Amino acid sequence: MKKAPPPRKQLVAPGKATAAVHAAPAKTVAKPAGDESRTALVRRARRINRELAEVYPYAHPELDFENPFQLVVATVLSAQTTDLRVNQTTPALFAKYPTPEDLAAADPEEVEEILRPTGFFRAKTKSVIGLSKALTKDFGGEVPGRLEDLVKLPGVGRKTAFVVLGNAFGRPGITVDTHFQRLVRRWRWTAETDPDKIEAAVGALFPKSDWTDLSHHVIWHGRRICHARKPACGACPIAPLCPAYGEGETDPEKARKLLKYEKGGLPGQRLNPPQSYLDAGGRPAPPLGAG
Repeated sequence: MKKAPPPRKQLVAPGKATAAVHAAPAKTVAKPAGDESRTALVRRARRINRELAEVYPYAHPELDFENPFQLVVATVLSAQTTDLRVNQTTPALFAKYPTPEDLAAADPEEVEEILRPTGFFRAKTKSVIGLSKALTKDFGGEVPGRLEDLVKLPGVGRKTAFVVLGNAFGRPGITVDTHFQRLVRRWRWTAETDPDKIEAAVGALFPKSDWTDLSHHVIWHGRRICHARKPACGACPIAPLCPAYGEGETDPEKARKLLKYEKGGLPGQRLNPPQSYLDAGGRPAPPLGAG
């Protein structure tokens, strides 16, 4: 009789030293049925979040900021560009215009020159000067801590407002960016395509206290493993829970090569990341012009 083949080796996801992930073939991955109950969906969604929390225990907003004003400006600037490019650009901006009053009185042409590397710099200059004027005139130079006030600022929508509320004020919110939208649909948490409806549908699956960290976990996973065109399915720590397993590369070794991960030696987005990120082996991003 032929000997049974040895069991497949376990694949440990980068950065997840405490939990092993099976690089299982598609037939062994538990795909949710089309008629998955609401209770089953909630359980699966929350388990995915718990698993991602183990993979990314140091997940954080990837924009450098020291106060709410810097965060709201940086978030507005992050439209249609990377957080890294924003982080490389804002040091010069905040050095010259450290307060809303300073930026409100700035020469637009000078601001445009600083923001040029972020793209759409004229529109972004108009937005950040406009929101600075609104902060100075309507809020005494302070960033408000209420959603209804934040969305009145030029260039600030619900996504930006929730980034600020969750990370500058500690008030729970869901950040529905392009990564978040892509992943929650892949995971069949919702079939909605409108960001506000996605926010409502996903928010209903989790306690409100989980919303901010959930946003970080999902966005980090989308940037590092579950890419838009070539998701690294064979190196994914939540493969057994994913209905879309197999859309990307399932071979573990080939999948590893698709990872965009700090643990693999790649730097993160922030020039000044939190200490917990550095302690976990992450590297800060280089400043503008450093290569």
